[in-house]
Amino acid sequence: MGIVPIIDTGLGNSSYVVDLGDGSALVVDPERDPGPYLRAAEELNLEPRFTIETHLHADFVSGSRELMAGGAALLAPAGSDLSFDYQRLDDGDEIDLGGLTLRALATPGHTPEHLAYLLLDGTEPLALFSGGTLIAGGVARTDLLSPDLTEPLARAAYRSIHDRLLVLPDDLPVYPTHGAGSFCSIAPTGERTTTIGRERRSNPLLQIDTEDEFVATLLGGLGSYPTYFGRLRDVNRAGPAVYGVEPPALPPLSSEEVKSLQGDGALVVDGRPIDRYAAGHISGSLSIELRDQFGTWLGWLADPNRPIVIVVDDDQDITNLVWQMLNVGFEPPRGRLVGGIRAWRAAGLPTVQTDLIPSGDIRADRPIVDVRQLSEWQANHVAGAIHIELGDISAKATELPAGVQVQCGHGQRAMTAASLLEQAGVDAVTVTTGGPTDVATALAGDHSQR
Repeated sequence: MGIVPIIDTGLGNSSYVVDLGDGSALVVDPERDPGPYLRAAEELNLEPRFTIETHLHADFVSGSRELMAGGAALLAPAGSDLSFDYQRLDDGDEIDLGGLTLRALATPGHTPEHLAYLLLDGTEPLALFSGGTLIAGGVARTDLLSPDLTEPLARAAYRSIHDRLLVLPDDLPVYPTHGAGSFCSIAPTGERTTTIGRERRSNPLLQIDTEDEFVATLLGGLGSYPTYFGRLRDVNRAGPAVYGVEPPALPPLSSEEVKSLQGDGALVVDGRPIDRYAAGHISGSLSIELRDQFGTWLGWLADPNRPIVIVVDDDQDITNLVWQMLNVGFEPPRGRLVGGIRAWRAAGLPTVQTDLIPSGDIRADRPIVDVRQLSEWQANHVAGAIHIELGDISAKATELPAGVQVQCGHGQRAMTAASLLEQAGVDAVTVTTGGPTDVATALAGDHSQR
């Protein structure tokens, strides 16, 4: 038996392609793009026979329907109440995989319907697919459904871990779905997989003796999470559209068409690198550099009901961009500006610039706004800086004076914030590419020269 992880570093999640030993494969918690799973199976000469879900996902659109279109059978928690055909599994149910057995373990906590799956060869446990109940160094959050359910689910998570998972052998490999970089995770390490014994010995939340203390610690570690999480469970329950291995092509749009669409309320999303955006962009556009985290920030900051027009350069991966959009529940955008900003300028249309500076050019006499997450800010920040998470920047834009200098870790989130501040009418915003240590060092040098 072999298990191939398919890692999404942008969302911080792992899916798995499992060789069942009979020429078929089991896919665990697939994301929307079926390509990585089909390629992994093809390399192993396997046919995807089963796709399984540990829970209804809030952070990505499930790819199980894509795999079902190719003949895979879907296994999922009975409590998911999916509106399309699937095999409903309850606690203790076992599925014959053609020599191996898959046993469902009710492990509510991250979600009420959550199941972990124990893979067995006869009576010998081979692997545990733990979803979000137990991850390397932490657990998955319990506050994604409603405030009223947050504490009850945290208590359920404690019991699921202690009563259902820690009774398993210490050497049992554990394959979580959520991990480092996932907004679903609480206190993960950089590891993607683990063992029961390693978590028993080193997971900080598992060192806590009582349920009450566990709940207090878990709830005390909850940070913000993307707004799109609030709607994807319903998308997955209803069943997303199936596209196949190729996503929809982006219709070409002329500069005049983009101008007209923007005038009618469309959002222009500029996925170019931040230095190119800074040098000239369409007024009112949203800067989200195309990278692994593009989908997360688009889902957090954009209205899914608002038409979207894409601006990218010819050397960027449009297919990746579209799959990231689809993966967070944004169906295909209206189109792409043909020829990019050069075509826009050639049409005689105006562009706007944003000051982009290295940390060495930061000014001590102007306010600094740090848009990183709270946990990052608490770990290290510039003395005297204003902290506003990127997800909150639009709501708090009116509190900021003109001339702010925006900082994150490397500049991408800061440029996104600057584009939102531009939309809100905040003048003379500057973005620095430096992180807090770089900025603090530059400010110290500035003061020492005065």
